[in-house]
Amino acid sequence: MITNDVGIVSLKHMIIEEMARMAWAGTLTSDEKEKLVYKIIPGPLAQYRCCIYKEREIVRQRIRLAEGLCPSPDPDKQSENIIQVISPACEECPIASYTVTDNCRLCVGKACINSCPFGAISIGAHRSYIDPAKCKECGKCAAACPYSAIAHLERPCKKACPTGAITYDEYGICEIDEDKCVQCGHCIHSCPFGAIDSKSYLVKLVEEIRAGKEVIAMCAPATEGQFGADISMASIREALKELGFADMVEVGLGADMTAAFESEEWSEAMKEGRKMTTSCCPAFINMLRKHFPEQFEKNMSTVVSPMCATSRYLKLMHPGCITVFIGPCIAKKSESADKSVQGNADFVMTYGEFRALLRSKDVELKPVDADYQEATVFGKRFASSGGVASAVMECMKERGEDISGIKLKKCAGGKECFQALTLLKYGKLPEDFIEGMVCPGGCVGGPSKHKTEAEILKARENLLSKAEPREVLKNLEQYQMDKFSMYRDGHMV
Repeated sequence: MITNDVGIVSLKHMIIEEMARMAWAGTLTSDEKEKLVYKIIPGPLAQYRCCIYKEREIVRQRIRLAEGLCPSPDPDKQSENIIQVISPACEECPIASYTVTDNCRLCVGKACINSCPFGAISIGAHRSYIDPAKCKECGKCAAACPYSAIAHLERPCKKACPTGAITYDEYGICEIDEDKCVQCGHCIHSCPFGAIDSKSYLVKLVEEIRAGKEVIAMCAPATEGQFGADISMASIREALKELGFADMVEVGLGADMTAAFESEEWSEAMKEGRKMTTSCCPAFINMLRKHFPEQFEKNMSTVVSPMCATSRYLKLMHPGCITVFIGPCIAKKSESADKSVQGNADFVMTYGEFRALLRSKDVELKPVDADYQEATVFGKRFASSGGVASAVMECMKERGEDISGIKLKKCAGGKECFQALTLLKYGKLPEDFIEGMVCPGGCVGGPSKHKTEAEILKARENLLSKAEPREVLKNLEQYQMDKFSMYRDGHMV
């Protein structure tokens, strides 16, 4: 996939791959990690930054992230947040938010100077100059300039954040407000310096496999189409077994489970005249919990996500197993780490990490003739905007309920979700239900998608067209749904 950070992604995945290789070999020592630093940045000339010393420090901090640690070893900089800032990489970003362009005419009126309440603007040889040390980023100068010569250079990480969680310290280094961060990961690929990333748990996962644990993979519904129209769930299952996984189950099955139980909540809510939100997208749930706590308690579905549902089912059928979710989502890592919900996935791996793991054992994804299908097409389509609601309403229809009067708000993207929840908070939401997905287009547009959304959707349609048509409720009759809880608090029906 072509992105604005191809070189950064390549470096990141190279480090993860090498760390996984050492984990497989059992040679992951401090000395070997330091050798890796010099292998990647041999010198004497810098490849990315001002000097090899900064480059090596960035690699060291990326190695820590690959071990599931905070990038800095400083005790004062430890955090449970999944999204982390690599400070040495952030130092190249410009501090100034407002800058004067060549459109400046050095006009006699000096509207920019007169509008600035902080004395931050002076006249230079060729244009006005804004002193970043004095500028408070109020924007009055940009509004006052008759030539529109003052540009607002909003940093890409801050621009990508849907909840205003990103600010900067006195040196211009990015800071993440963990009370606001929903861990969506949109800032990660927006940063052209690779200064923001997420913790990875690949090393710990490899150690579990090497220890002989029964490790079962769970592939997100968004997986079909990520690797081309000839790579099916069966192909991925075979590759995972070659890696050492005991088995793989598609999380579309968990999506069927979630849709069935959430549909019952929707039916009750309609009778009571109560509005509801979905509970599948972890970034959306984090947004509710942190920014709309009252709506989190009153309006959110209490049914667990498809990832959690699949994990709980596997732990029922395979006591003591380790479950690993594979998908395009960064926020799933925060959901997995949330110990208030029991039985969830033990590890979460993005598609980028999955590909690095494949390379670490020289395993390739290949087309296979075998058929494999656990989920209905409705469960498989959870990955796209509107897919959750469609599956929920399908379950209502299968129970003979009238869904013609349902008014639905489909939100795909952080800003859309925030706006809808604001309307809900103030009692001005006209719709009955909110389907919330913080990624544009739904999960298929997640930050760790492997190809462009258009490529993924084309390949997905090819694969989904071959799926056996099933009804959701009939499909679930094959599974022991009465043996485990589908609710966040763990209660049984």
